[in-house]
Amino acid sequence: MAVQQQAGQVKAVETSESKGSSRFFFLVIVFLFWFSSYIYVPVLSPYVEHLGASYIMVGMVLGVYGLMQILFRLPIGIGSDYINRRRPFIFLGLIASGVSSFLFMWGLQPGWALAARAVSGIAASAWVVYSVMFAGYFPKEEAGRAMGMLQFTTVIAQLTSMMISGYMVEHWGWSAPFFIGGIVAFGALLLALRLPEQRPGKRESAIQIKDLTAVMKEPLLVRVSLLSVLAHCVLFITMFGYTPNQALNIGASKESLGWLTLAFMVPHAVATLYGSRFFGKLLGDRGTLILGFAGSALFTLLIPSMTTLGALCATQLGNGFMQGLIFPLLLGKSVSGVAPFKRATAMGFYQAVYAIGMSGGPFVAGWMSSVYGLTGGFWLGGIAAALAAVLSWFWIKDPNK
Repeated sequence: MAVQQQAGQVKAVETSESKGSSRFFFLVIVFLFWFSSYIYVPVLSPYVEHLGASYIMVGMVLGVYGLMQILFRLPIGIGSDYINRRRPFIFLGLIASGVSSFLFMWGLQPGWALAARAVSGIAASAWVVYSVMFAGYFPKEEAGRAMGMLQFTTVIAQLTSMMISGYMVEHWGWSAPFFIGGIVAFGALLLALRLPEQRPGKRESAIQIKDLTAVMKEPLLVRVSLLSVLAHCVLFITMFGYTPNQALNIGASKESLGWLTLAFMVPHAVATLYGSRFFGKLLGDRGTLILGFAGSALFTLLIPSMTTLGALCATQLGNGFMQGLIFPLLLGKSVSGVAPFKRATAMGFYQAVYAIGMSGGPFVAGWMSSVYGLTGGFWLGGIAAALAAVLSWFWIKDPNK
């Protein structure tokens, strides 16, 4: 009996160590995936403008990223559940990320940039499978911890890659970030070939088309999804959109775009991890959302009037923090009013809907910038954030108030 108990303890330790090793290995792949996808983001809109594109075309290139996620996120999630496999979609994300980078580098016309960004949208659509697969390494009660580890790795990858892109362009030319992004993606693909397949059982909560109608009847889910559309409009108009163009227009060097990224991402990460927790106790969920959206509106409207890089970075500090208050709250509320067996479907609906903001925001901002200059695009972002603050007042109720 003692020998059996000792053998069981040894097996449990080995299983725990094996799971820990699998988690770390998977997080390395996640880091490389987002590194390759975001290494060129700070220079993307200036690069497309450099190719001779109008602001409308720049908006189309920025917006097609979200459009492809609207089209592909649900089918990829359903397909993964249907064939009961994860690895093919992990491979798809890495291949699409690498192909996108090389298309940017080889195609020196705006049309090629549009195609390349569309492929990167397909890569990002595979993220739903990454999330599900990583959660599979944890017990159900530790799902929150799993998503926290995944989010932290994502933020670190985005920050690291975006910090160096401007430096690379300044010293090695426009193609450098795209070349490195492609190499990293295909290197990650070679690593992913060693990733063991998960064979999850059939889940009651799998995303199914027939469930979407029932999910759309959940009032809170629909409201927070629409608020998230506006939040992503602002994000993809500012930091992931036209703020780098504004920096270059006021005389900043491409290398200094890294400071712009740092100014946004550090407070954004801090607010994502701690801000909503602190302000949630102080102001409640509704008050925190109103603060985040109103603050983001203010800092976005200030962007066009900043005449130095330091002043522009100050708006990024504020915008990064305010937007960091918003996203975790909306994510949590997207499933808080949904029955447990429908939460996977609800999350799929939420992610597909907010991609409308990733697509529509930059496109409309591009049209406004072509008519009114960059100021027009930032005014659109500010109005979207202000509208979301007003809607939060009417739509979000704190249960304890």
